[in-house]
Amino acid sequence: MNLADFLGSVAGILTTVAFAPQVWVVWKTRSTRDISLGMYLVFTTGVAFWLAYGLVLGAWPIIVANTVTLMLTGTVLVLKLRHG
Repeated sequence: MNLADFLGSVAGILTTVAFAPQVWVVWKTRSTRDISLGMYLVFTTGVAFWLAYGLVLGAWPIIVANTVTLMLTGTVLVLKLRHG
């Protein structure tokens, strides 16, 4: 693994893991009242574009991190839309 892949992997792991506690709390409580719908819409769209960018480049750290992040933020977004 080269330095760029190492740095990308660490960054991807840290930024992806940062969403896990939010998903856990929302999943457990079904409470999304204090979460901004606008922020999650914009952020989830941005993550989808990062994933597309990673796919175009064939950059595995970007692809893996953003696939997992998209699933996490997508979960919160769906729960926000369902439970307001």
